[in-house]
Formats: sequence, C-alpha cells, structure tokens
Amino acid sequence: MKRGFYLVMAAQAFSSLADNALFIAAIALIIELQGPGWMAPFMKWSFALAYVLLAAFVGAFADSFPKGRVMFLTNALKVCGCLLMFCYASLGLPHAHQPYLVCLAYALVGVGAAAYSPAKYGIVTEMLPPELLVKGNSWIEGLTVLSIIIGTMLGGLLISPHVSNLLLHHSVFRKVVHTPAEGAILAIAVVYLVAALCNLLIPQTHVRYPRQQKNPVKLIRAFSGYVRVLWKDKLGQISLAVTTLFWGAGVTLQLIVIEWGKRHLGYRLDQASILMGVAAAGTIVGAILAGRIPLSRTLCVLPVGALMGLVVLFMPLAYSPWSVYVLLLVVGALAGFFVVPMNALLQHRGHVLLSAGHSIAVQNFNEQINILVMVAVYTLLLWLKLPINLIIVLFGLIVFVLMLIFMAWSRRNMKACPELQREIGMSGHGQALDRQD
Repeated sequence: MKRGFYLVMAAQAFSSLADNALFIAAIALIIELQGPGWMAPFMKWSFALAYVLLAAFVGAFADSFPKGRVMFLTNALKVCGCLLMFCYASLGLPHAHQPYLVCLAYALVGVGAAAYSPAKYGIVTEMLPPELLVKGNSWIEGLTVLSIIIGTMLGGLLISPHVSNLLLHHSVFRKVVHTPAEGAILAIAVVYLVAALCNLLIPQTHVRYPRQQKNPVKLIRAFSGYVRVLWKDKLGQISLAVTTLFWGAGVTLQLIVIEWGKRHLGYRLDQASILMGVAAAGTIVGAILAGRIPLSRTLCVLPVGALMGLVVLFMPLAYSPWSVYVLLLVVGALAGFFVVPMNALLQHRGHVLLSAGHSIAVQNFNEQINILVMVAVYTLLLWLKLPINLIIVLFGLIVFVLMLIFMAWSRRNMKACPELQREIGMSGHGQALDRQD
C-alpha cells in the first residue's frame, strides 16, 4: 500500500466520524430549540437525497480535478455546513424558524458528502492495482463502519453533561458556546478540519481524464447513459444490484434493530442503540476477512448474502443478551464479508468501462435511491402497526429471495459469456466512453 492510500483512509475516517457525530449533535440542538420530532428523520432523508439529486454532476466534478483537492474542497463545504449550524442564533431568524436552519445546514453537509464520495472511492482505483482493490476496499469499508460507531459515540459523549460542562466552562469556548449542542458542533468542526488537512497531504496520482462536460442538461443525459452502461454490462449489473440491495438493507436494518430492541427485548433507546454498534463491529470483522479474497473470486461470495438473509430470520427467537449479541455479530460479519468484494468488483468494472468518478456516482445514485425506498417501505409498515418480528421476517425473506435471484442471474451471465471471468482484473479505463465516441 502506498503512503497516499493511508492518508485517504485517515481523511475518510475523520470525515465520516464527524458526519455521524454531527447528526447526534444536530438532533440535540433541535431538541434544545423545541423543534418538531419529524425533523430528525427528515435530516437523514435530506442527507441521502443529496446523493440522488447530485449524482449526474459529482462524477464529472471528481474527474475534473486531482481527487485529493476535490476531497479537500468538499470537506471544506462540510465545515461551512457545520459552522452554519453553529450560527443558528446569529442570523436574525425567529426562534420558531431556527430548527429549519439546522436542517438546512445538515443538508449542506450532505451535499459535501455526496461530492466527496466519488473522489474518495475513485482515488482508490487510481492508487491501487486491481489485485489490491479488494484489500483496499476492506480497509476503507472497515474504517467507515468503525467511524460510524465511534462518531455516534462521540456525538453522544460531546452532549453528555460531564463533557458539555467542561466545554461550556473552558476558557477558549465559554465566550462563544452557550449550550451543550453548540459545544459539540464546534468540536466536530475541528474534526472536519483535521480531515481536510489529511486531504491536503494526499499526493497527486497524475491520472487525468478527458475534459468533463459542464452543461447541466448534457450532464444529466450523459449520466443516464452511464447508468445504462453499468446496468447493461454483465459484470457491472450483478455487482451493482448486490451493493444497491446491501446499502438499502443495511440502513433499514439499523432502524429495525433499534425498534426490535425496544419492542422485542424491552430495551431503552440508549440500550437499543448499542445493538447497532454490535452489528457494525461484526461488519468490521467481515470486511477484514474479505480482504483475503482475490478480485477474480469475488462472485463466489454471493451465497454469503443469501445466508445473511436467513440468519436475520432468527432474530425473533433471540431473547438472552448473549444470543442477541452473537446473532447481530454474525449478521454484521456476513454483510461485511460479502459486500466488500462486490464493492471492489463494481469499482473495478466501473473504472474500466467509465471512469472512477462517474462509476462511483452511478453506484451512489442507485444505492441512495434504494435507501430512500426501503426506509419509506419500513416506515409504512410501522404506520400500519405490523409487529416488528413480522417486519423482520419479511425483511429477511426479501433479502434471501433477491440474493437467490442475483445468484441465478450471475450464473446465467457467466454461462452465456465465459470470457467474463478473464475480464475481471483487466487494466484500463473509459472503454465504454471510447466506444461512444
């Protein structure tokens, strides 16, 4: 691994950590401002929506400049969103409108995250040869999941009475910080600045792409073509379908686990939140183990995804703490073990057919749409007052059946085109773009 890759990992870890900590701090600020309860899930939606709405543009942006610089600029945008949230009371808005400014500020952070993602994943394909992509992705995904755990804990820690009291009475902060949420937000801005500093230290890869289109209408039309390219490619369509399912299912499972903890196990909200960390810890283990799988063998992990769907079906049978923790660790490990190789295959195939930035933008577009859809369906099932264990069974069966379909789809593709196996690991990029030209 090159030194620059470790700087990319550090920048990603700090940036993702701050994203998750800021979400907790933003909820705390909305509570302090007595905002409506629907604003917390709305912030999550606005964050994911930025990926969908900007998908046609962020790939071209990432491929127009050195990706280290793009990562720096997008982290700077996150800092601006963080500071806008901090200045909620200084812009002259009525008190009733200030919670809406908090949501707007977090949406701005989502814009930065949406533009950051193609550069983050794209630079990995530029720095590492194909045979190291799975290993590199295992580190990136493992660090991302770890940053989610630590970021959520950091957000809660910063607004806790003990830490917030220290911030409120510190000689540096007490003149500008007046509430626990304000202290947390200001501290999180410092974390974003550390991530930006790591971005500045990333060396240039000297990979250059053709001049990117700037006309919005043409960008949208071109992006539609990129989506079709990956969905029509017999390797790209399988990896794209699997990763799209995984990320939609992963976000939905986080919400399910919290509700399951409260209804099925009788846990308080803070206790149920720990269950998310247990599953995420399993994902880290699975991601690390997946680093041993060569890129040429990535399709062999598809049955692991189906197995994850089956293991989820055992959740309604678990009551004792040890059985709950073991079950969630296994679910997380299976998820990490099968998604990391498929993610690497998708990035490699997208890089070969399109470019690093455009392929990641297509991936984000599909994944975030699925997140919005699956979370909406889950919310509908809760609104219909279905028992949480029935929702879990439906969720597990859907994942299992879809993975069986994807496995059959993959076998059919490989049987129809045996040369596909030789194309896994090939070098080059932009082949589909060259054919279009």
